[in-house]
Amino acid sequence: MSDAGVVMLDHVRGDATGMTIPAHVDAFRAMGADFLTQAFRAFGAISPDNAVTRIVALEPCAGGSTGHKFYLTLDYARAEPGVDRDLFLKFSRDFTDARRDWQRTEMDSEARFVALSRKADFPIRVPVGYFADYETATGTGIIITERIGFGEGAIEPHRRKCLDHETMADPLPYYRASVTALARLAASHKAGTLAPEIEARFPSDPVTGSADPIAYSAAELDSELERCFAFARKAPQLLPETVRAEAFLARMAHDARRIRAHEEKIQRYLRGNADLIALCHWNAHIDNLWFWRDEADGLQCGLIDWGRVGQISFGSALWGGLSAAHPVIWERHLDELLALFVAEYHGHGGPAITVEELEFHLTLHMAAMGVARVLAFPEIIQFRLPESVNATGLRDPMFRTVDPARNCLTVYGNFLTYWHRRDFGAHLDRLLERIG
Repeated sequence: MSDAGVVMLDHVRGDATGMTIPAHVDAFRAMGADFLTQAFRAFGAISPDNAVTRIVALEPCAGGSTGHKFYLTLDYARAEPGVDRDLFLKFSRDFTDARRDWQRTEMDSEARFVALSRKADFPIRVPVGYFADYETATGTGIIITERIGFGEGAIEPHRRKCLDHETMADPLPYYRASVTALARLAASHKAGTLAPEIEARFPSDPVTGSADPIAYSAAELDSELERCFAFARKAPQLLPETVRAEAFLARMAHDARRIRAHEEKIQRYLRGNADLIALCHWNAHIDNLWFWRDEADGLQCGLIDWGRVGQISFGSALWGGLSAAHPVIWERHLDELLALFVAEYHGHGGPAITVEELEFHLTLHMAAMGVARVLAFPEIIQFRLPESVNATGLRDPMFRTVDPARNCLTVYGNFLTYWHRRDFGAHLDRLLERIG
């Protein structure tokens, strides 16, 4: 059954392979093993003389913000090295929920990325792609990949976002691994080793590739700031002392108004240096990674959930991977992580950039993006968890079960603390001096 306003489809023709692909799980079941055999052969996932013989299990996978997801188990005509029985299946569509279905376009670039990632020399670890295709006209697609066995064998258990204090004795090695992966993927793009047609496959979007546009009018921004200040005064125990002080709140309002007034200049800077823009993951939070240790006991990681993948600024990539990290990462280790990114990026074929320019870029990205999006987080926290204003602090048990409230509070705290320490207003002054 489809939701009101959502047109139900059973099948579409994929843009990349030209195959008829199922739009939802019932259509998938009906097409069965024959479809999977044809799809896997077309993608090079199985040998031409091998076949899928049976769908053994198809179990719903909870979570995510877009289409329906499933755990898929298959039988093959014969065992084949590198071919798994246990896979992950994702549809772009959710015909039962118009809000979720609206985000179906996130799979557009992801399907292209899954195909690209099958290259034998792909620079980072991602789930092995078995099939992916998408019809742009309807926003309908399907992706089938390796299923990551969290907590099995050498793979560490899955880690939920904004619970680093519970799951990691030392979070730094995990964020070193994630920053390394982001830098190496970006470097491979710039070195030309991913594919010659990256610019055509993943064209740079000057709007979504740098920072979200600020939609507030001057009056609306002032109203949003007042809600931020009310939250700080109503629930001071939820924020670090430095960012709830009246002096900082006044500076925050002054800076935010100036950031809005000079947004076009900030955006022009963020998209103006091609060395700081590349194909990358925009949401490399800890819950979108898996970890294992290599033979030398070094921590390694792979990245999952590549929806909306594309060319983005390094500020966007780094904020997307670090914004939900344990506050100690921002307070003590950010400069080290920026230096690591710079070294890995240049060391694997990317242009030479400086830590200073990367920090400047990240800070201005955070300034524009934060005014556009993060100032609304106190409203989200209170909407998702009204009793949060009475919590003892971020680690109050009430936050553990309400992910949106916990996530927004952690990110908001990191954002404001960085604003206080690195001074958005001073960075804006430096930008204005540069451009005259």
